[in-house]
Amino acid sequence: MTVLEEPPVVTGGRERRRTELARFLKACRARVAPEDVGLPPGLRRRTPGLRREEVAQLAGVGVTWYTWLEQGRPINASEQVLLAVARALRLDGTERQHLFRLAGMASSALAAPAPPELSPAIQVILDSLAPLPAAVSNTRFDVLSFNQPYRSLFGTERMRPSHGVFFNSLWCMLTAPECCNPCENPEETLSRMVAVLRSAYGRHVGEPAWEEHVQRLSARSELFRELWARQEVAPPKTLLRIFRHPELGVLRLNATYLTMPGVPECYIVVYVPEDPADRELVERLGSLPPGSWPHTCAR
Repeated sequence: MTVLEEPPVVTGGRERRRTELARFLKACRARVAPEDVGLPPGLRRRTPGLRREEVAQLAGVGVTWYTWLEQGRPINASEQVLLAVARALRLDGTERQHLFRLAGMASSALAAPAPPELSPAIQVILDSLAPLPAAVSNTRFDVLSFNQPYRSLFGTERMRPSHGVFFNSLWCMLTAPECCNPCENPEETLSRMVAVLRSAYGRHVGEPAWEEHVQRLSARSELFRELWARQEVAPPKTLLRIFRHPELGVLRLNATYLTMPGVPECYIVVYVPEDPADRELVERLGSLPPGSWPHTCAR
């Protein structure tokens, strides 16, 4: 006969979060093998994964304190301690966010989460979209991956990835000299991009990485400061973009955004020709060298 665990008596949101936190920590601990974190496998382990005292040791916290945390007791946890526990349990970015939410901690404690790891299948999808330019971007306009037509349109030949990010397209648009800006109508396009950025920023107010990003853009561009001060918000949606290319001339492309389930706040943007004339120009992109951004764009 199977004995079912009785559900906890829920008396409030905090109690419920603590119960969920306890279950989450136990499940994460069970998934980590001792050898994964440099510990000997040992003998006579009655349950899979790490022991509580091992997690406490790896995180640099007291065994009693960690036990109470995993039991769902009403104790306080600092940002630093939760991050240490997250590292000990080898949590990824999404799991860290979940841990902090269950602990009732503000999302600012997450600091700068690592960019999501893209499946190799994503690059296959991007390549299969050729001759249409396509890329993976996040809500901060960090470009995480792209295909050859995109490279030819935007001139990313000299870009090198850093921590999973090739460059930030908003930063490039704001800082590129007029000769090297691929956008025919930059102010109109930037107005829309900044509104999309502010909409996403609303979910990250107070997070150091986002605050630093906005401050850096503000310090670098008067135009950004003006657009940011308008307090306009907008979601990513299909929008006609007009580009100029040193060999092809003007291209009218519709930026179309496709969401990516399982990859938070990221999307695939595909540039679809406006008419047959633009389609003919786009079909030549893949065989051309990079276009309008020959300079190295700072991140």
